[in-house]
Amino acid sequence: MKKLYRSQHDRKLAGVCGGLAEHFNLDATLIRIIWVLLAIFTSGTPIIIYLVMAFVVPNEEDVI
Repeated sequence: MKKLYRSQHDRKLAGVCGGLAEHFNLDATLIRIIWVLLAIFTSGTPIIIYLVMAFVVPNEEDVI
């Protein structure tokens, strides 16, 4: 079973989108575009979720 973690090598800010992309076997750019579009159309709620995930989800090096 795959575990969710923040990516160490595919990160722009905290590595959350890179970790989600690796977890779901998707391109990180696609995850980032979806995240930005959701933030625009839902008045910023994904930004709060991103910040929470940045503190809660462990780093890749801590999991492996």
